[in-house]
Order: sequence, then structure tokens, then C-alpha cells
Amino acid sequence: MCRSIKTLFNFDPPATEEEIEAASLQFVRKLSGFTAPSKANEEAYNRAVQEVTEVARNLLESLVTNAEPRNREIEIARARERSAKRFGTSN
Repeated sequence: MCRSIKTLFNFDPPATEEEIEAASLQFVRKLSGFTAPSKANEEAYNRAVQEVTEVARNLLESLVTNAEPRNREIEIARARERSAKRFGTSN
């Protein structure tokens, strides 16, 4: 999976529309291999981003869990900790 696509389910507050769109854009970029499409592919590319965004939003709204919602700040701190262990810290 693309490293810049983050988990969006079960957070308090829930994922924003911007976060869902950003993840969808990253997904389409990964699949297509384009960071920016050519003029010939622009319509199909943009349509794919819109469709993936809609499907992702529907998925997030449909999922259920009994787990407590995750805290964004705690998850960010955990990710930084994992990164520091993996890559070391820069001073």
C-alpha cells in the first residue's frame, strides 16, 4: 500500500472529506503511475478520483466496530515513535 495513504476508520473526530479525497488521489496516483495526468488522460483520471472518493466515503460510513475510537494525536505520536526506531532520529 502507498505509505501516504493513512487509515481513516474509527477516529474521533471522523475522517474529513479532505482526508478521504487525499487518500483517493493517492490511490489513483499509485494505480495509474501518474502524479499528474496528461491532457488526454485528465478526464478519466479526475473521474477515477471522484469515484474512488465516493466509494471510500461509502465504505467508511458502512463499517462498524465495537472498539473505542482512536485518538489522532496518540496515533501520530506512535507513528513518529515507529519512524524513529526504524530510521533513527535526526538531531
